[in-house]
Amino acid sequence: MAMSRTEGDGATDRPHRSTAPALDYYLVRPRPPDDRPGAPPEGIVVEEFLFGADHQALRVDSAAWTPGGSGWWTAPALSRSIRADPELRGRVVGVPRHRAEVVYRQLGGATLPDEATLRGHLRAGDTRAASAPLLLSPERVTPGFHSTRVYRLLFANELGPDDLVELSSVWQMTGTDPTRPDGVVGTARRRIGADVFGWELRRIGMVGAYCLDLTVDLATGRDDGVRPVLRELTTTLRLRGLIPVTVERFS
Repeated sequence: MAMSRTEGDGATDRPHRSTAPALDYYLVRPRPPDDRPGAPPEGIVVEEFLFGADHQALRVDSAAWTPGGSGWWTAPALSRSIRADPELRGRVVGVPRHRAEVVYRQLGGATLPDEATLRGHLRAGDTRAASAPLLLSPERVTPGFHSTRVYRLLFANELGPDDLVELSSVWQMTGTDPTRPDGVVGTARRRIGADVFGWELRRIGMVGAYCLDLTVDLATGRDDGVRPVLRELTTTLRLRGLIPVTVERFS
């Protein structure tokens, strides 16, 4: 069975958690030949990324539920498999919480537990050691700003043509061209208060992976706005078929 129970083997320390981040919800479709249109999902996976003080991802905590089982079970091994196994990843669909609530009821689970309760079922995944930012080039601060940071968000899976059209509209991306030799499929920019955020969505290799490089120009020493933007960008791509893998800081 694809969604077998496996106890976690991650560390038990508790890195910094934002105040009340929404969890990530996924449906797992059945394997062929049972993946006919209208076939019910095989189960639900819930995840939460935990971050360090500088907003690098430290680990993913996760839990899963299957109809007819004894309840929610901790699932760090399943989360790892989703990112490593193309066949399984192709059956995983990111959904908003309200969609997970509907499916949970349809599969006989009554009312989906609130997020505080679900967090009690999450089990720590593999924890990355916190490290200083990886400097890919001499550190440069954009003139007029206090500091400049660069983050890379890595994703697995594919975006379809319709997804790119939607992203171009939602983010008002420019330079949208999936055939560019450098892999860049679009860029966007946004000012929030006095801070400026610019990002570039790029395909990695021929198939199955993307990255989003986010440049953050901070007007002051405060970085309160970074986490919400990282969350928004990740969620936008997750709900269009990509699976978030990690967030790294490069400068």
